[in-house]
Formats: sequence, structure tokens, C-alpha cells
Amino acid sequence: MGEIIEIRWHGRGGQGAKTAALLLADAALGEGKHIQAFPEYGPERMGAPVQAFNRISEEPIRLHCQVTNPSIVVVLDTTLAGTVDVVAGLPEDGIILFNTAEEPAAIRKRLSIKGLKIFTVDASGIAKEKIGRDVPNTPMMGALIKVTGLLDFDRMLEDNKKKLTKKFRNKPEVIAGNIEAIETAYQEVKSE
Repeated sequence: MGEIIEIRWHGRGGQGAKTAALLLADAALGEGKHIQAFPEYGPERMGAPVQAFNRISEEPIRLHCQVTNPSIVVVLDTTLAGTVDVVAGLPEDGIILFNTAEEPAAIRKRLSIKGLKIFTVDASGIAKEKIGRDVPNTPMMGALIKVTGLLDFDRMLEDNKKKLTKKFRNKPEVIAGNIEAIETAYQEVKSE
């Protein structure tokens, strides 16, 4: 079996972690990759911690179990780092992407993270500006593609535009705002 890239998304109910995992999977499928995307819920209420997962591979994926050792973690809400072990299972060369206005070095110091490649982007700020709501999932996708190169950015953007158009056909401002948010986060993501 070929290499399987595993991603774990940490967020709170209402931030769009599940939706981001599904959109990423659809975009990967559009590039001919094999995919899995699934959520794990705790208490199903707005603001409760949630996790979502992706597996992406060039080969068929025969695993059907929890993602325990992801190579990439995306954190939509940094307050979760105080209650959830967001780095659990990440290898030393793993990637972690935080939604925060803080610099990666400040996050490393505050959370005492050793090893790992840390990236940050103010996805909430971008979402508020471009979409009008603090829903950081689509900007985080743009940043994720930038830091990993998992997918072709332009194809991913086009795929997401199609999906958003289908869902929000009567709200063109939502479609345009999300596309702008993805592009902005792609350009503004920071690394150490």
C-alpha cells in the first residue's frame, strides 16, 4: 500500500471542522486521489470539542479505524490546546497548523511544543473580514494546502467554488467571501 497522509482536525461545534474535512476530501477526490473523511463527536452541541479526520492516498485505502498517528494536525480553536492533547500521535517531523494571530514561535513557547513544524494563520480574523462570521474552516484549508502542498491550490479552489455554489447558489456573497478567505489564508500563513 502507498503512503497514506492522515490529518486530524480539532475544532468546536459550529467552526466547520467536519465540513473542512469533507471539502478537502472532495477536492482530493477531484485530483484522482483515494480519500476518507469522517468526524468524531463528543457532546453534540455548539462550542463542544469535535474532531474530524482525513486520509489521502494515491492508492486505495483499506484502513477503517480511528486516526491515532496523523502526520498533520489542524487546530481551529487554540483554546482547545489547554484541554485536548492536540499534538498526540504526531511524529517529531509532523505539521501542526493553528488558527491564531500569534506567531508560530509564540505558540511553540506557550504550549511547550518540541519538534514539529508549527504554522499559524489568523483564520478567524480572515473569516470575519471576508465572510462576515467567525467560521475559520475554509481559510484553514487554504493555509493547509500552502504548508503541505497536498493538492494543487487552483484545482482545490475551483472544486470548493463548485461545492459552495451548489450549497449557496442564492448567496453569491457567501461563495465569494469563502473563496477570498481561502486565497487570503494561503498567502498569509506563517512559519517559524
